[in-house]
Amino acid sequence: MRLDKFVCKSTELTRMEAIQCIHSGEVFVNGEVATNEATQVHENNLVLLNGVKLKTRDFRYILMNKPAGTVCSNIDEVYPSLFNYLEVDKVSELHIAGRLDADTTGLVLITDDGRWSFNITLPTNDCRKIYRVKLSQAIPTELSQDLIAQFEKGLKLQGELGLTRPAKLEIITPKEVLLSITEGKFHQVKRMFSAVGNRVVGLHREQIGKVCLDLDVGQWRYLSKNEVESFNNN
Repeated sequence: MRLDKFVCKSTELTRMEAIQCIHSGEVFVNGEVATNEATQVHENNLVLLNGVKLKTRDFRYILMNKPAGTVCSNIDEVYPSLFNYLEVDKVSELHIAGRLDADTTGLVLITDDGRWSFNITLPTNDCRKIYRVKLSQAIPTELSQDLIAQFEKGLKLQGELGLTRPAKLEIITPKEVLLSITEGKFHQVKRMFSAVGNRVVGLHREQIGKVCLDLDVGQWRYLSKNEVESFNNN
């Protein structure tokens, strides 16, 4: 973690105030003055501010059912930020582990633990995300197995050099499917169906890893210890 972030997570100082303290020589790391705010520190380092030992606040892990027409951003943009639904302190310290488009609904994970969210979003960790997808065109019954095989093999997306990672497609009805993927390219689900001549008209994320959505739209809760730790085992 950066030293300025460590100081902020251990005190009530703003980022600019923390940087000012660091530049003024008020912060020591393992017995030595540290004047560079980008210095990397860890939980086992001894960090002092004006002689007082600093200890970071516990990380937070939150699940939310994202409403349509909201953005996965800390600030309002064209659409309002989903963080408006959270009633927690220091919202600015939180970020999304795997964003959703403004018109996409469903499960989002919110945290201030960067290493944890990196575990979730790194494709090689094979953390599965399951989406319920509504399509504009019905999938012909005679082509369903071929389509399932195409998604399993990987698809060539416009503007991409290689194929997508293997994905699991389950056809519920001719116009509704479940799609399981382990990566999160820009607009990936929509681009995958575009690559096979179809169009997504509804998109809802139901599951990430072993964590399933169990809340009404706009609701949120903290993850259990077991849910948090399940992502460290990917």
